[in-house]
Amino acid sequence: MRVDRWSMLLLCALLSGCVTVGGNSGDGSSGDHLPTTSKSDQAEDAARIHTDLGQHYLETGDLQTALQKLTLALQFDENYAPAHTVIAVVYEKINDLTHAEQHYRRAVELEPNRGGPNNNLGAFLCRIGKPVEAETYFRKAITDPFYKTPDVALTNAGICQIKAGREAAAENDFRDALQRNPNNAEALFQLASALYKTGDAFHASAFLQRFDALGHPTADAYLLGMQIESRLGNKDSAQSYRQRLLSQFPDSDQARSLDQSSRP
Repeated sequence: MRVDRWSMLLLCALLSGCVTVGGNSGDGSSGDHLPTTSKSDQAEDAARIHTDLGQHYLETGDLQTALQKLTLALQFDENYAPAHTVIAVVYEKINDLTHAEQHYRRAVELEPNRGGPNNNLGAFLCRIGKPVEAETYFRKAITDPFYKTPDVALTNAGICQIKAGREAAAENDFRDALQRNPNNAEALFQLASALYKTGDAFHASAFLQRFDALGHPTADAYLLGMQIESRLGNKDSAQSYRQRLLSQFPDSDQARSLDQSSRP
């Protein structure tokens, strides 16, 4: 079986640590001179490849193989920040919160000014009940001028503010997120929910309609829509949300929460 020479060179460089700088090409020439690759570059390339594989297995639900690939990635390069982020997600999914936190924090240590790692750590800290500390990392995330999704960090910050009982601050974060990305579905839903809880059903309805227009329905949104329109006295609109909840999410907790006797 003939093996492509360039594939062998790449495999050799990534997995065996060898570097080919020249040699007889087999056609009588003096040989091709390939650029050398440093060992650190080879290690980073190997870490990247195994991180990509780990993320693939994570997305397919094979957490055990994902963990193996990501562990191998960090054996190649213990300072490869993306590997720390992805393996933190895996550890969180298997409820190993101690290791998850260690890797989320290590990613921030390696890339302290990048938005992504700071947002990820902030979101994790909020999930485990540390909203005050989480706030620091959300604010750090949005100061990164190259962070492509600051609206995500602001939305996460708003959710964390609600958990900490700071509803007014949460509303400000959601509005800021929507200024940066008017189609942030989570921010639209969260702002509608926050406004409804503070008694502003009129504006809550407007934001939920914007969420609905994005075409990503959820059982939570339909239940909230029913509640908002009922408070506004819009019986037909409330019934419409109710029917959509029952038809599209009949087995959801939200649907089961409705009065069984009033179902059609």
